[in-house]
Amino acid sequence: MPSTARVSDTIVDQLEAMILEGTLQAGQRLPTERALAERFEVSRPSVRDALQKLGARGLVRRQQGGGTYVADGVGASFTDPLLELLSQDPNSANSVIEFRHALEGLAARLAAERGTAEDRELIQRKFDELQRLQAEGSLEEEAAADAEFHLAIAEAAHNPVLLHVMRTMFLLLRDNIVGNLGSMERGSEPRQRIREQHENMLKHIVLSPDPNKARASAREHLETVGDMVRDNIAAEERQRTSQRRDLFKP
Repeated sequence: MPSTARVSDTIVDQLEAMILEGTLQAGQRLPTERALAERFEVSRPSVRDALQKLGARGLVRRQQGGGTYVADGVGASFTDPLLELLSQDPNSANSVIEFRHALEGLAARLAAERGTAEDRELIQRKFDELQRLQAEGSLEEEAAADAEFHLAIAEAAHNPVLLHVMRTMFLLLRDNIVGNLGSMERGSEPRQRIREQHENMLKHIVLSPDPNKARASAREHLETVGDMVRDNIAAEERQRTSQRRDLFKP
């Protein structure tokens, strides 16, 4: 009969894999020891030993009387101070677009290749929620849903490095989308073009998966967003130039 230590190591391996692949996320509460024991078909002492090992590695934290949680710092390579610095940098919007362009085309291609039925269902749900909020939600709600749609695609890529990089950038991604959408009227032609590009991504990743078309649709979307960001930056700079000139008018 396997020892408690060997059984707990097996549980540790499975929970670590779930954290790595994003099934368990930072701050998420784990099931109770009893529920985990039933799920893994092991004893509660084995589960308790596994959680202690994960705690020693800094992957989970135990809250007295409140359960066990995935550690808040897991995947948090971009800390709040850095996010604040980036948000204050006038060039950050364009930098985020360049970052997204590099990763999201790959994510879309891999999602079309590797996505499971469950992945496609999640992407569809996120797309439907985005559509709802585009019609009736606040700017912040729409931006968060937009970011969630792109993150669902990253999950479907089944590349844990890509997924965790995208997740650590979630707040910056959301704020970047807020800034992009904020300059466009809800029913404007640019907003409609973005909606159509999201529909194309959904089509080539979920409805009729085609890796090359999925990558192309993601890149087209980000090129459009990038052009809008650059136009906005140029317009703001022209405005600042005009204001400076007004200071010296007689």
